[in-house]
Amino acid sequence: MSHSPIDKNVLLIGASRGLGYALAQEYLKRGWHVVATVRGLNKTKLHALMDISDGRLEIETVDITVPEQITGLRERLTSRRFDLLFINAGVINQPDGTVGEVATEEFVRVMVTNALSPLRVIEILQDLVLSTGTIAVMSSGQGCVANNVNGGHEVYRGSKAALNTFMRSFAACALVSAKNDHMKHIASWSSQPWTSMAVRL
Repeated sequence: MSHSPIDKNVLLIGASRGLGYALAQEYLKRGWHVVATVRGLNKTKLHALMDISDGRLEIETVDITVPEQITGLRERLTSRRFDLLFINAGVINQPDGTVGEVATEEFVRVMVTNALSPLRVIEILQDLVLSTGTIAVMSSGQGCVANNVNGGHEVYRGSKAALNTFMRSFAACALVSAKNDHMKHIASWSSQPWTSMAVRL
């Protein structure tokens, strides 16, 4: 790893591949201590990265669509505090057909994973973030209504637009209530096609 360790900690949700894995690599290069999650029990590239991380990468398991698993993660990390909570976990769906042709089960799967579950993660884990820290979600440029000039990927677009709205509302409520009023809330996305997921989009 490139940089000397620094006293910064990130909890990265969804890091087995793609953007999440790249983020784990980047924070390690910057000297952060990284707690990163995977969904299943299978070995991933992240496990190989852990082996060369000098103890600065820990791996936890959580499926963000299962609230009990999020609560379990909260309990396991109860004594920890983080400078950054970054929720990257998400799914895409096949772009074939119109919105009306998408199976209800598929619509629900994408919306629950991409919009509802990240906010559940935030609400359950927010107390692990320092009052001066940051809570961020990985959105997408396709979630911006103004960017939709060609159509396509409607369900995915809708899920990310919903995520943006939920995140904005969460930040507004935190400001109004003066709870964690120094904390930053960010919905970000990558414009660089440097992962397999980004290329597919």
